[in-house]
This record gives sequence, structure tokens and C-alpha cells, in this order.
Amino acid sequence: MSSTPTTAPTDTEIALRPAEMHLYKPAEPATAVVTKTEICTAGKKAAGYVRHIEFDVSGTNLVGRAIPGQSIGVLAPGVDAMGKPHKLRLYSLASPTGGEDGQGRILSTTVKRTIDEHWDTHKLFLGVCSNYLCDLQVGDKVQLTGPSGKKFVLPQAAEQHDYLFFATGTGIAPFRGMVMDLLASKANCRVTLVMGTPYATDLLYHEQFTRLAAAHSNFRYLPAISRERNAGPQGPAQHGKLYVQDRLKTDAEELLPLLRSSRTLIYICGIAGMEMGIFQQIATLLSGSDLEQYIRTDAATMEKRANWERSMLHKDIKLSKRIFMEVYA
Repeated sequence: MSSTPTTAPTDTEIALRPAEMHLYKPAEPATAVVTKTEICTAGKKAAGYVRHIEFDVSGTNLVGRAIPGQSIGVLAPGVDAMGKPHKLRLYSLASPTGGEDGQGRILSTTVKRTIDEHWDTHKLFLGVCSNYLCDLQVGDKVQLTGPSGKKFVLPQAAEQHDYLFFATGTGIAPFRGMVMDLLASKANCRVTLVMGTPYATDLLYHEQFTRLAAAHSNFRYLPAISRERNAGPQGPAQHGKLYVQDRLKTDAEELLPLLRSSRTLIYICGIAGMEMGIFQQIATLLSGSDLEQYIRTDAATMEKRANWERSMLHKDIKLSKRIFMEVYA
């Protein structure tokens, strides 16, 4: 995943958690052992195959030194068509700071199998590293690098903020760790997670987030299903087909006060392009200083917000330092 920095120069900088970087590099990776691999979609007949995979990094310098919002690198064995070793692939951590075990020894990630067809040859294409990871069995060894990334982590003073997380697909991974960290800290903050998928069966970690929402009054979990009408996980209101940005309308009574609060930070992770719908919806629902907490633009650009494109970001559409993005093609 590639990070997109915020740009508004006059914003107050948000002090983020210190994040260690590149403890292991491709030339000298760490060796980890797979301890768990399981499907993490809500239904067995999901459109894609997505696995939650856990690694034991005991005996390496990664223990307790990788935090949510960072990525680990994976080195798949073998060589490419040119006879060169496969390039490093980055995968977002899905584990909390204490790891899956509470001791920082078990890291996890969320991996979707890549199964596609070449445009020109029409031949089957299988993602090298994603399928390698999904094929691993408990006890198998894997070469890891990292951690990488320091701009998509939680604030150092996490309790001083409220959070609005937007995710699509495997973009849910960093938010799983962040939500677990925030709730475990018992910080006095509100946390809302909006998870977008085409079908209800594609929701990732759905049962876990549902349990956490039931157990913690300060955590709200809002699925957004875009290709099914009257999808059950969208709640009793049965809103019909929704994209992540639509939750800002359907749940405006709760989310608008959250957006207007000076405590709120917005994190976005998933497929590149999803962010534009969120920004358009925010620009429609907010105005004046409420809007300028997140987005600044001129009147002419604002009037044409229905036609906003990614190429306008950081030029015509300036984002404040209260928006964090990690989007990928």
C-alpha cells in the first residue's frame, strides 16, 4: 500500500505514535513461522478468497516492535520470468500492538488471493505472493522484512481524539489492530468503523467487529454493502445498497456531530478512488469551519464537487492533517 500525505500547510500537526522502521531488509530478512491461517470472510461463498494469517516472530527483533498502521514485507520464494528473485510485497498488519498473543510475538495480516486474466493473452494470472501466502500451512516458515510505514499510525495521545475509520476490502487490516488497541486501552474516545464490501458474504472479521460493538458502547461498526439491497448486516433500517460514504447520510444523526467535533480524525484505507466519494459527501454535509477542519477549496471547485477527481487532490482540493490515507491500486 502506498501512503498519501495530507497537505494543508496551516493545520496543527498531529503527533503520531513513534514507529520503528526497517528492522529487517530484503538482504537479511527475519524468519517467521505460520501459526494460523483461516478464511476471514463472513460467508463461505464470498466473491473472493481472503485469509487471516498469523506469524510467530519469536527470536527476532520484530517482537513488540510493529504497530497497527505499519506493514510487513514478504519475500516469496522462487524467481520471476526474468530469472530474478521475486520482489518484496508489503502487507498491512492486522494485529494490535501486543500481537495476537498479547506479548508481541504473533503478528498477523489479511491476504486476498489474486486470481485474474491477462488482458492481452487471456491466460490465467495468479498473484505470486498472495497465493504463496494463502497456500502456506501451519508450521511453514516465511521470510519477512520491515516493519514499514510511520504516517498511518494512531496519534501518540490517542485518548485525545475520536476516530472515523473507512475501509474497503483488505483495507480493513490496519483498522482491526487499531480498534483492538483503542478498546483495550479503555480510552475515553469514540470509534466508528465503516466497512464497505460488494456483498455481505465479503465482510471481513464481521463476527469479531460485531462482538466488539456489542461489548463496547464507544465503538460503532457500520457495514456498507454496495451490491445487495436489504442486506442484513447494514442494520434494522435496511437502507439498501450503500457505499462507505453513504453511511454519513444514513447515520447522520450520530456521525455529523462526530464530524463537527474538533477531536475527530478520519482514516481511510482501501482501493484508490474510494476516498473521493467520502470527500464529496463530507463537502455536501458540512460547511464553513466544520468543513475546513478536513477539506479546503474554493467556491468554484465546491460547486463542481459531483465531478471531483483524484487528480484534483492537494491542488484544487486540499486536505487537512486530520485526514490519513493509505490507498492502493
